[in-house]
Amino acid sequence: MADTITTGLVSLDVGLGEDKAAVLRALADRVAAQGRATDGEALFADAWAREQKDETGLPGGIAIPHAKSAAVTTPSLAFARLSPGVEFGADDGPADLVFLIAAPADAAEAHLAVLSKLARSLMQEDFTGALRAAGTEADVVAIVRAAIGEGEQPAATEPAAAAAPAAAAPAAAAPGVTRIVAVTSCATGIAHTFMAADALTAAGKRTDAVDLAVEPQGSSGYQALPQQVIDDADAVIFATDVDVREIQRFAGKPVVRSGVKRGIEEPDALISEAVAAAGDPGAPRVAASAAATTRAAAGESLSWGARIQRILLTGVSYMIPFVAGGGLLIALGFLFFGDDYSAPGNATNVIVENSLWDLPDGGLGIYLGSVAFAIGAASMGFLVSALAGYIAFAIADRPGIAPGFVAGAMAVVMNAGFIGGIVGGLLAGVVAWWIGTWNVPRWLRGLMPVAIIPLLASIVASGAMVLFLGRPIATLMVWLTDWLNALADTSGIVVVGVVLGLMMCFDLGGPVNKVAYAFAVAGLAAGSPENTTPYLIMAAVMAAGMVPPLAMALASTVLARDLFPPVERENGKAAWLLGAAFISEGAIPFAAADPLRVIPASLVGGAVTGGLSMLFAVQSLAPHGGIFVFFAITPIWGFVAAIAAGTVVSALLVVALKRWVGRAELEQAEAPMQTVAA
Repeated sequence: MADTITTGLVSLDVGLGEDKAAVLRALADRVAAQGRATDGEALFADAWAREQKDETGLPGGIAIPHAKSAAVTTPSLAFARLSPGVEFGADDGPADLVFLIAAPADAAEAHLAVLSKLARSLMQEDFTGALRAAGTEADVVAIVRAAIGEGEQPAATEPAAAAAPAAAAPAAAAPGVTRIVAVTSCATGIAHTFMAADALTAAGKRTDAVDLAVEPQGSSGYQALPQQVIDDADAVIFATDVDVREIQRFAGKPVVRSGVKRGIEEPDALISEAVAAAGDPGAPRVAASAAATTRAAAGESLSWGARIQRILLTGVSYMIPFVAGGGLLIALGFLFFGDDYSAPGNATNVIVENSLWDLPDGGLGIYLGSVAFAIGAASMGFLVSALAGYIAFAIADRPGIAPGFVAGAMAVVMNAGFIGGIVGGLLAGVVAWWIGTWNVPRWLRGLMPVAIIPLLASIVASGAMVLFLGRPIATLMVWLTDWLNALADTSGIVVVGVVLGLMMCFDLGGPVNKVAYAFAVAGLAAGSPENTTPYLIMAAVMAAGMVPPLAMALASTVLARDLFPPVERENGKAAWLLGAAFISEGAIPFAAADPLRVIPASLVGGAVTGGLSMLFAVQSLAPHGGIFVFFAITPIWGFVAAIAAGTVVSALLVVALKRWVGRAELEQAEAPMQTVAA
């Protein structure tokens, strides 16, 4: 394994800039200059995205920005002793010791273990004191290598020290001692995870009133606490920024939740809160399914709007496989076997009354076409139920799935459509989560996720859908459908195409994009040769969603290669295929790096494509697939022309913006927006 730190990665008593972005960029460039990363700017972008999620400044004048990045080829530590120090978000002031921890995206466990050992060493005052006293770059390298086990020291193979208390923890504690188990984890699983584990372990040893066992869940794996230790615990601490793995092990325990940084900075306070929770019958508890508890911990700093966005996107992402497979089968039924048999009633009659040994009048073709259509219709029939079920899953984990599916099914019965599915899923998930927080006897806990929660949550959510919510939502859906049908007979349908095009390109696979897509897909079930409006909407949505990646591919690989760094030119090659397949997310790398140019250009191109698709009366019977479902799109020339026009407009506009419009000013404004599109 190559040395993690060298003298070329060390900067002593320097000023690398006035803010942390400048320091990060300088350290990332140094890693690249040493041949350890292919692109310093890409490494900076990944480290900055991590910094935006949670600042990496720590008490004592320390900062440990870190990232996993595809640009990194060799695990590396870049160190700077700053003069003057720079603010990295610590409460006690600027940081003068800064380590950039750079790991490859697919780093091996041994590499991650070494990087994690550095983070743990930073908790030791003798280590940081030695770094401040070091006279040369070589001194720093020797100090760090000794701490992380490189050089003459035996190489570390796993960061298990913090997990050791799990194996050694006694099965029973002395009278008057509170037994606590803790889990620590951060987004990258390299630094904060193990620093928080060490801080909590040290705080636990400072008091005889607590018996503490810690399970750090890092990128290189984790050593699970013995289940007996968890069962005997009086309370749980989750100092986490991401989901706790196998969280069902802790179900029913009083819980204290925080971000991982609080585990580093305030371990004594967390332990005190856990002791109080252990003696409080009304304290929050890990839900029976426990996923909702973890998500709350991971998203504690998120606004309610951001949490709801994440929940809705989960529902849509699980719904799409039902839609894609079912929609393509329906399209094949229309393509090969005509409208006569490609209708739900006709297809069902054909497959029920006939078989391969008793073919209908139309022969084998009609029979197989009806089979394809019937299977596709069945898959599409799960659309609203799947949407609702997995929205509930995102809130309450597995116990929410059944109540969510049932609420979605009742939304269909009440003609409340996909809006009813969203409302029903949210209601079912919240009710299931709430029931999961009940403090029930141990003998009843096993029944909670498989019987009690699904039963009660289904009654509440589906009952509310039938008794109170279904009819008002159905009225709204009827009004919306009538409005769209009225527009179909006027030039107003072009305006609808423009609006849908803007929505599809606004956030490139985000919530606005998904709302437009879900609206289009949900309407397909109402489409017919007599009512083509849903097919028009589906075509406009799919065509507009293809524009951003195709436009970025055209701009970065053909029109203006010099305006894009090498990594974006490589992304551009992949974006051709992603765009052709209707995967809007193919443009996200470009938007993340340059949102103030890429997103406006995409919006203009998407609006052009959506409007032209409506103007050309393009219809799509398939909900996904892009150009690869050409057989389900008519007229195909109109589809291709609309996409080509929008792609060219977007590509030319982004090139113009990059070449001539406010380049310096935009670059300053972009720094805090690096992750907006992602």
